[in-house]
Amino acid sequence: MLKTRSHLLVAFAVVVLLGSAGPALAGPPLICHPFETGAAPLLSWGQGDGWNTPDTKYDLHRLTADTMRLLNKDAPVLARMENLRRATVYAIKDPQVAQELLAALMGRALAASGPRDPNAWFDAGYLIEAYRQGIHLRAPTVSGHAAWAAVDESLKVDGYGFVKKAIALTPSADMEFAASLMTQGATSSAHRARAAAATTRGSLLAQNLEKY
Repeated sequence: MLKTRSHLLVAFAVVVLLGSAGPALAGPPLICHPFETGAAPLLSWGQGDGWNTPDTKYDLHRLTADTMRLLNKDAPVLARMENLRRATVYAIKDPQVAQELLAALMGRALAASGPRDPNAWFDAGYLIEAYRQGIHLRAPTVSGHAAWAAVDESLKVDGYGFVKKAIALTPSADMEFAASLMTQGATSSAHRARAAAATTRGSLLAQNLEKY
């Protein structure tokens, strides 16, 4: 009897450990999962399969200019997501660079109310939510929390709301997928279902949905 009980306790412990390992390994979904983008131009990156393998020789002071150039009107949504993911990984190293990039994308989105550019709203919203998910990954600075004060003030803006505005302007399965990664529960499931319903087998979006 004691032996049976012992085996049951061991089995229960294994189940608990396995069950708790998933979320711990998953990480912030907007940052910790590289996206499949095909042959689209991307920010310079290092070698390796992990999410945190930036190019160690990359000049952070070029980040805003390079990112804005890559987020042109012809860039596919999945490429936008990967470039913004990489930009976030770079930006969390330096609060000044992070604020500069955020200000550039926010400015473009707010100026987009005239031309109704969904990509501008999407880019700003994605970056805001990626920054929010990456708060605990940010590099420590000499001045500590105060150095990130301007970024944290901007994070009070609802980035997900920006993405919903982009989807309302131009319905997009890829944007629905992105929205599913910045939300939880039923809201996330609804976005994912709309993305899956609109994709085709073998497409880049289908490949990303299979991975995440």
